[in-house]
Amino acid sequence: MCIFSRPVHSVNDTKIFARPTGTGSQFLAYQMNYESQGENAMILPIPVRNPANEDCLRFIDLQDYEYFFYDLAKGFPYVPPSFNIACSGGYKTASEALRLHKVGSYIASFVPTIDDFEKLDSRFTLSKETWGLVPQYASYGFAVFQLASGAVKPHPMAFEFDSNVKSIYFPTMHIHDGEVHETEAFDHVLYMQHAGLDSKVDRYVNYDVADGSTGFVRSKEVAKEFCKIAMVKQMVEPTLLVHKHVVRGDKPNRDIEIYADGDPLTPSINLRSLRAYLPWLVVAGIFGWFFRRRSRIKKIRGTDANPSA
Repeated sequence: MCIFSRPVHSVNDTKIFARPTGTGSQFLAYQMNYESQGENAMILPIPVRNPANEDCLRFIDLQDYEYFFYDLAKGFPYVPPSFNIACSGGYKTASEALRLHKVGSYIASFVPTIDDFEKLDSRFTLSKETWGLVPQYASYGFAVFQLASGAVKPHPMAFEFDSNVKSIYFPTMHIHDGEVHETEAFDHVLYMQHAGLDSKVDRYVNYDVADGSTGFVRSKEVAKEFCKIAMVKQMVEPTLLVHKHVVRGDKPNRDIEIYADGDPLTPSINLRSLRAYLPWLVVAGIFGWFFRRRSRIKKIRGTDANPSA
């Protein structure tokens, strides 16, 4: 889910994609279904590098790739029913002081600090009392997306931000009614890319079988085999796997951070992935040994038959 400036009737089927770039930034894409009676805003806290300014976040227009998360799901054969998610709509502008961005079908702003929310329309922020309940966001920036009223299934929103953390960061804190609850009902599928995860995984098993080394389900193929790379504007790394983590049920109400070792773009040698080929390598070795030995025996016999040779 996410943080809403005003109460919403329902939020479900959240999908988030995250990928660190290895150069101090992270890509993030977000989509879900929601229903709101009136105009609203979704607020995504971002651990942005400080001191923050409006150039620390770059919005990415995915209006022409509405089915981005459907394609990611294709990387995991025998997937369950498709998930519809998103956060956007057709909106009115709100801020005069903060820069406004037309990103596909919605208006977005990057709010560098909590204090900068004073420059934003009061309909699209939270009260100071509510912000006081989440002190961990004191040094964060915020991506704000103005939402249309009604039951909406908008296209994914996406951006790249200059990150202040080493983790793969997913904004999953819930605030839907102006209050912060210790636990919330999660309905999330998280997708991520990191070469350090690729370096550990075993062979693909099934859409819902987590790898024993990472705890996440790995895609069967690398991303370019099931994702329209030209449409994601460098957000997805074509030669890496995609890893999936399903989070559902009542969980602690907080953001999710995942840590991976190694370079985000360059996998190390993965010996685990070769285990599936071990029986064939053994057979090939036996045959190789057999034919070399036979050749040697023939040579010896030929020498014994021709002593003068």
